[in-house]
Amino acid sequence: MWASFLLYLECAGLTGLTLYLIYRDVTAESLQVGVAISLTVMTALAAAVVFLLGRSLARRAKGARGPAIVVQLFVIAAGGFLVQVNPLWLGVVLMVLGALTGVLIVLPPSTRALGVD
Repeated sequence: MWASFLLYLECAGLTGLTLYLIYRDVTAESLQVGVAISLTVMTALAAAVVFLLGRSLARRAKGARGPAIVVQLFVIAAGGFLVQVNPLWLGVVLMVLGALTGVLIVLPPSTRALGVD
């Protein structure tokens, strides 16, 4: 259950980022429209996918474990990028959140609950 809670937390962060990107798209004086819209849509899709993975894990669906681990690897990679280019604190938070969620997903109690054991 904690892994699904952390996935919901990641979804909330992605939703907030999507809203921020929409705000930036609307208020920007100059932007490349294609890039701005693509980034905003991809962020919104990522939020939806993470939400669905969290819901699937909460419902103990076997097929959600692999994709949820892959998402955590992307979160860790994004955190590593932010550690290199700033903000450092956000990169560290993302890396810890991704690692913690990934570990929770593969722990024996989680695998038993999902019926993967």
